[in-house]
Amino acid sequence: MSLKKKIILSFLISSIIMAILATSAYINFIEIKKEIRYLELSDTIRSKSLQLRRHEKNFFLYRDLKEVKSVYEYLRDLKAILRQSRELYNTNNLKNMENKILEYEQQFNRIENLVWDFQSGFDKLKPSYPRYNAIFPLIETTILERPLINAELLEKIFSQKDSTEIIRDLKKLDSEIIALRKNGEEILNISKDFDRSARERVEMVIRLSQIAVLILFPLFLFVGLITLFAIVQSVVKRLKILTSAVEKTGKGDFSSLTIPENQDEVGFLLNTFFKMKNDLMTEQDEVGKLISAFIKMEDSLTMRDNEIKTKNEELLQSRKLASIGTLASGVAHELNNPLNNIYLAAQILSREIGQETCPPIIRETVSDIFSQTIRVKRIVGDLLEFSREKPPDLKKVNIKNLINEVLGQMEIASEMANVQFNFRVTEDLEVLADKYLLQQVFVNLFNNAVDAMEGKGFLDIGVTAKDDSVKITISDTGKGIPPGDITRIFDPFFTTKEKGTGLGLAIVYSIIEKHKGKIEVDSKPNAGTTFTVTIPKGV
Repeated sequence: MSLKKKIILSFLISSIIMAILATSAYINFIEIKKEIRYLELSDTIRSKSLQLRRHEKNFFLYRDLKEVKSVYEYLRDLKAILRQSRELYNTNNLKNMENKILEYEQQFNRIENLVWDFQSGFDKLKPSYPRYNAIFPLIETTILERPLINAELLEKIFSQKDSTEIIRDLKKLDSEIIALRKNGEEILNISKDFDRSARERVEMVIRLSQIAVLILFPLFLFVGLITLFAIVQSVVKRLKILTSAVEKTGKGDFSSLTIPENQDEVGFLLNTFFKMKNDLMTEQDEVGKLISAFIKMEDSLTMRDNEIKTKNEELLQSRKLASIGTLASGVAHELNNPLNNIYLAAQILSREIGQETCPPIIRETVSDIFSQTIRVKRIVGDLLEFSREKPPDLKKVNIKNLINEVLGQMEIASEMANVQFNFRVTEDLEVLADKYLLQQVFVNLFNNAVDAMEGKGFLDIGVTAKDDSVKITISDTGKGIPPGDITRIFDPFFTTKEKGTGLGLAIVYSIIEKHKGKIEVDSKPNAGTTFTVTIPKGV
């Protein structure tokens, strides 16, 4: 069996057994905890039931009002406990107990009312029989113990008829006391059954937990040892390959990471390591430390490679711009003087050919010379601007006001007549920059956006603060930039326009670089383009 299958099989088996063991232990723990609480509940109910009966008997013996208060307190406690427990333990014992407690409370309340009714009637009767004052206290103290005997006594001695209210109260009191005591005994029996059932449940859950541990733990240990023994030899051999790969990678030999096809187990192992990078980083054994070191080194080398590539691209672009700038400066200066002469001559000719005697072909030719001379002057001007080595004149510049000025100028010149734009800025942000150079950056970027949208579309401009810099995003709804041209758009003289010079974005790149900023572009064909300019605040 391959290492891949062994690892998967052993991992699955171990995981399943561990999950079963952990789940079983957790469930058993919850059950034991629940049953212990159930046992505590039953013990509390039983204890309070006994106390309730004790205070009941004391009241019947001594007619102490404190005992009545205690009886109601225990009834209230029992009802509260049963009401709370009903949400957790929906058992017949609890339901029966709750019904019995409510019935007991009603019975006790009736007995209490009957006692006070009898006492009121007896107090009215006593003045009529002053000669029996000696037995009045005896009757009053035994009313709850012997209500029927007291009723017979009142009938014989005090000549009270069976239909009188005081006799009826005593007979009702006797029946209510009998029913109350019977109900109290049933409450005690239910609490005892409740307590016994709770203890049996706790013992059963503990016994099941012991059985589960005795079965699952040895099974897990046995399977773990078997699977460990099955894969350890193969793992050790392949770890040597991984160690060798780490050493070679540390020396810069990335080819050592290529695993031969016949080493499919190692490939699976390494792929598993890479996919489970975060999990492996937490392992602290020898294998975990080795993998952690390899992953850290890989990340570090990858990051360093990316940084080197980025720096090389920036350096190449800077050298390219510097070389072309030097060439452009010389060419522009050499062309500037003869170009001025041609421009002046073309102006003079344009004024002189206004006569009707001049043939049309001559007028058209002179006009073409004049327009092309203007175009060449613009190209020469761009060359001179591109090659200018003068450092920027840094002053505090309000980005919001600057962009508003550029947009206003373009609107006056009717360059954005059919373009809708949205300028989003949350606050007045200032940067340390050359105002006129930044104006040129935004003029070029806005003109490019308008050209890309062929004079109509939507332009979105956003300004936000980011750490110690200001980020400006310029998005258009134009035709976008082909993927193959993305890396070339900042190269001098690269253009896709029929009448473009290819220097606009190169000048923008040069100005942003002089301000220690950066410019990025994101574009998709037929989905628009977004330029992101980041300039340090420097304030």
